[in-house]
Amino acid sequence: MVEAQKYRLEQEMTNMVNELDRSYLRKMQGDMHRCAARCCDDTDKSLERVHGCIDNCTTSLNQANNYVQTEINHLQNRLQRCVMDCNDAARDRLGPDPSQDKIDKTTLDFEKCAVKCVDKHIGLIPSMLKTMKNVLASGKPPPVKNE
Repeated sequence: MVEAQKYRLEQEMTNMVNELDRSYLRKMQGDMHRCAARCCDDTDKSLERVHGCIDNCTTSLNQANNYVQTEINHLQNRLQRCVMDCNDAARDRLGPDPSQDKIDKTTLDFEKCAVKCVDKHIGLIPSMLKTMKNVLASGKPPPVKNE
C-alpha cells in the first residue's frame, strides 16, 4: 500500500514539474540560450566579458530552477516529517516484546497514517503549483531561503 502511495506522489510531482517546464522554465531556457548566443556574437568583447555576459544570461533560469527545487524539497521534507510522526506513534504503541498480532495491527495503523500523510500532501500540490506559477510569472523568483 505504501509503495502505491509513493508512486502516486511521484506522479503528481512529475506532473507539476512538467507543467512548470511547459509554462515557464522551457521558455526561460530558450531565452537563456539565445542571450548566451548573442554574447558570443560580439567578437569585440574580451573572453572575460563574454563569460560574464553568459553568466548574466543564466541568472534568471538558475534562480527559477532553484526556487522550484526549494519548494519541492520543502514539500518532501514536510511529508517525510509526517510519515516519521506515524512511525514514532507506531513504535510508541508497540512497547516492549509485542505479540505478532500487535505488530500486525500497528503496521496496518502505520500504513493508514502514512497514506493520510501522502493524501494530505498531494492535496497541497495544486495550491503549490498555482503559487509557483505566480512567482515564475512575476519574473522574479525569491532568493533561496536557508532553513
